[in-house]
Amino acid sequence: METIRLEFQPKIKAKILELLSSFSSDELKIVQEDSDFDENKRELDIELTKIKNGTAKFYTFEELDLILEETISKYES
Repeated sequence: METIRLEFQPKIKAKILELLSSFSSDELKIVQEDSDFDENKRELDIELTKIKNGTAKFYTFEELDLILEETISKYES
């Protein structure tokens, strides 16, 4: 199957769903999009830009382990 993302005015939603309901569940599956999709996409675009322009901060596995240990110890108390 393929996936596409549609943006439409709320007033035509019923017409779109009526059209799509003419297909069987084997042919078409309607998947609700994550409500945070646009915000997540924006944040990921920012991070990708940082990676591309060389301003992203990278960590080794050992550094990550230390950061996680410190974070966990803060909330264990």
